[in-house]
Amino acid sequence: MIEARRLHILRAVADHRTVTAAAAALYLTPSAVSQQLTALEQETGHRLVERGAKGVRLTPAGEILLSHTNAVLAQLERAEAELAAYSSGAAGTVTVASFATGIALVVAPAVAHLARTSPGIRLRVLDAEGDASLPMLLDRQIDVAVAVEYRGAPADDPRLAHVPLYAEPFDAVVPVGHRLAGADVVPLAELAKDTWIGPYPGNPCHDVVVLACESAGFQPRLDHSSDDFRAVVALASADAGVALVPRSALRGMDLTGVVVRPVDGVAPTRRVFAAVRRGAEEHPLISPVLDALGAAAGE
Repeated sequence: MIEARRLHILRAVADHRTVTAAAAALYLTPSAVSQQLTALEQETGHRLVERGAKGVRLTPAGEILLSHTNAVLAQLERAEAELAAYSSGAAGTVTVASFATGIALVVAPAVAHLARTSPGIRLRVLDAEGDASLPMLLDRQIDVAVAVEYRGAPADDPRLAHVPLYAEPFDAVVPVGHRLAGADVVPLAELAKDTWIGPYPGNPCHDVVVLACESAGFQPRLDHSSDDFRAVVALASADAGVALVPRSALRGMDLTGVVVRPVDGVAPTRRVFAAVRRGAEEHPLISPVLDALGAAAGE
């Protein structure tokens, strides 16, 4: 009989590619992960992983088992949801991870919404960039991720169920003395030779900026990097360069020294969604949270 707990460990190793990284994600020791993998190999009668200089990879038998693992774990999520609904005291803690602006726009209003409609549900909120929250979700460190679409994101990952929340444009931020500061709209192609300020690679907003510039026919020269948009705007106000910033991130920010203008044509956009492990979307604790996030986004 194969233990589901060991299937979860196999999936973590496949995702993280090393025993050490998988152990850290699962809050286990590397030796414990190795022992569970050995036990799983004994249960199945097959060698499931191969260790090399660059980490761990699944054998063909391991890949076969992994393909069934996703379905098995999703079904277990559904079983837990139905049992919770059966016993239903819709009371407990749900952990949500979101990037900072998402916390301000939808997560914090959802906390207030749930306090009125489902007082037994308590949200525990963690600040995590959009590219970090989905791995946290798959590793069961959190229950709900509020994330941003980006290149390489598991948008079609069968292990996840998605709920679209909102989309917002990026605006151009240029110093007050910039040659385009007086324009009503900013054509991105006109910024091809400027110095740029933007998020680090890996941040979903970095991809939005780069793809928008590529569509305008150039690669941005990103000389300054920060994942904090307040720092990005501060650098622009110091005439260090130009930037694209999500419109909601500019709310309430000190814009002294910069001019904010819409982008000419089709504006670059970030699309925000909530994600849960597939099968968990009907859980009596998680479903109201998704509803509250959707209500907050609608407002």
